[in-house]
Amino acid sequence: MTYSNSNSTWCLLTLASLGVLTATSSWARPQESGYFYGGIGVGQTRAKIDEARISASLLGAGLTTSSFARDEKDTGYKLFGGYQLSRNVALELGVFDLGRFNFSATTVPAGVLNGQLKVQGFNLDLVGTLPLTERLSLIGRVGATAARTRDQFTGSGAVAVLNPSPHQRANNYKFGGGLQYDISPAFLVRGEAERYRINDAVGNKGDVNMLSISLVFPFGRAVNTARPMAASSSYVAPAPMPAPVVVAAAPAPAPIPVPVVMPERRRVSFSAESLFGFDRSEIKPEGRAALDRFANDTRGAQFEVIVVEGHTDRLGTPAYNQKLSQRRADAVKTYLVSEGGFDANKVTANGQGEATPVTATADCKGSKPTAKLIACLQPDRRVDIEVTGTR
Repeated sequence: MTYSNSNSTWCLLTLASLGVLTATSSWARPQESGYFYGGIGVGQTRAKIDEARISASLLGAGLTTSSFARDEKDTGYKLFGGYQLSRNVALELGVFDLGRFNFSATTVPAGVLNGQLKVQGFNLDLVGTLPLTERLSLIGRVGATAARTRDQFTGSGAVAVLNPSPHQRANNYKFGGGLQYDISPAFLVRGEAERYRINDAVGNKGDVNMLSISLVFPFGRAVNTARPMAASSSYVAPAPMPAPVVVAAAPAPAPIPVPVVMPERRRVSFSAESLFGFDRSEIKPEGRAALDRFANDTRGAQFEVIVVEGHTDRLGTPAYNQKLSQRRADAVKTYLVSEGGFDANKVTANGQGEATPVTATADCKGSKPTAKLIACLQPDRRVDIEVTGTR
């Protein structure tokens, strides 16, 4: 038996997927390395049985093929475990069973040749990951296999089989690509297309393709899923409130100094990446910790008003950016009131969208979301908290 060898489409798929190995890390999630994972997959496998070659082999024995039936599809399985070496690269070891493939050739003079092939083995792959959104990623893989192929042939009538059970162990390559979706930090789903190069134990080489769905279970994976941007301070402690300004009262028979406390305004800026995940408005654990420190630093002050402003960069539509900035401002306000003990009546939340950037267009040129432009616009993605009050 032999199998199809049209590799061009598969090569293009793999090269596109493995672009993650050299792609910019501006889309990669930080703190996504240094953990083990395991998984199991199942899917459909398919091989192309070479009818012409089998018929030619029978003709060499003086037999003409009168009919040919084949079963080129089966169910394949794989069990694997890996280690995430970096945010974009993992090393994966697995075992696989590609199933069984059969054919039956009827000959003249009257006879029947039945054949079956089974492929099982181990693989070691380098797996690349390129996040497309917060949860969806493109994956690509290339690796080596150590597979055992076992053929079984039976003949009847005019067909005589000299070696009914040939088998062979051989090392070959495999590659593939697909998509991965993070249902949660501890549970992922993959959909992949893979090609396994095999030897069929009777001197032929070919390919077996597999379309599979896999469940992946990371162990100890970091929860943080924010987009890494240019380094910025996640929290800027406010300057101490000034000491009360004491203004003497007008002269009187018994002059008494009257303390007059002047309100002071302070603005604190938080990087959006330190508070939220990419395109999200739920505050991360790191963001909650930064807001807790802000609350502790201002504890004991008398506040007149607290204004929370959400800001975005100019990438995306203005309408979407406006809604995202408002959701983030509302989330910070809710946290300051519920966890920081601030008076809800004195806290307002406003979404500014992309209207008040701190970067200059001349400094951050372009409109396409390249890594360079995303990093340049990082200061525009922020949440500002303006406090007016006294100690």
